[in-house]
Amino acid sequence: MAVYQGARRRAPLPFGLDALAGTPGRLRGGRSGERPSERAIERGARRTAAGARAVAKPAAARRADRAAFRSRPSSIGLAIAAIAIVFSVAFLSLSQSVRVAATGYDIVRLQSDRERLEAVRQDLQSDVQRLRSEPAIRKQALDAGLGQLGAPLIVPAR
Repeated sequence: MAVYQGARRRAPLPFGLDALAGTPGRLRGGRSGERPSERAIERGARRTAAGARAVAKPAAARRADRAAFRSRPSSIGLAIAAIAIVFSVAFLSLSQSVRVAATGYDIVRLQSDRERLEAVRQDLQSDVQRLRSEPAIRKQALDAGLGQLGAPLIVPAR
């Protein structure tokens, strides 16, 4: 089995997504629990030999690589940020739809109030028209205790 200098174990994926990507210790082409084939070991040995022949990176480049690896945001943080953004957008959409529904209810309520007030106005107008007539005035006077007038009294002028 080949070991590379500076190799790190791959960070696990959040939310159990490792099962979809395959197990971290598994070789390509092999089944879990199966031993690596001789061909895979040979390939690893060739890579190690090629890596030993390659020019080693300067210490500053290795530190820059490590700093770049560390400054990478975690996938959990990105997932939480994405969830927060989706929740905010969904909340804004929900608040807008609630506002539209409340406005619709207000419109219906105001229309029913207007119709009720219009009916009251028509009733009052019909009452005023009825009470303007002479029989209605006479009836109200009799109900109030006033009696009928007698014959008119004529006074001669001097």
